[in-house]
Amino acid sequence: MATKYLLVYHGGSMPEDEAAVAQVMAAWEAWFASIGGAVADPGEPTSVARTIRPDGSVAEVVPASVSGYTVLTADSLDAAVALAKGCPVLVGGASIEVCETLDVM
Repeated sequence: MATKYLLVYHGGSMPEDEAAVAQVMAAWEAWFASIGGAVADPGEPTSVARTIRPDGSVAEVVPASVSGYTVLTADSLDAAVALAKGCPVLVGGASIEVCETLDVM
């Protein structure tokens, strides 16, 4: 049975001109197409962030340490890592943390 894996992107950036943005979006579409049904949630990029501490205080996180996410399904952590290696976010200088999710609900 396939498990869900959270891909958390750290770093990288989006290009500023329209042609470069279109090229990046085409790369993402091609990657999603190449891994097909493994995409459970294509995710989104993130922007500003705040951290809530155990005492309830809130701090700005500048820059945010998380730049986006995707959720995949795979048969193992190794299989999820193999799928993640093709992610276009790596070309933009970001790293990817691959986390197995636990189905507790």
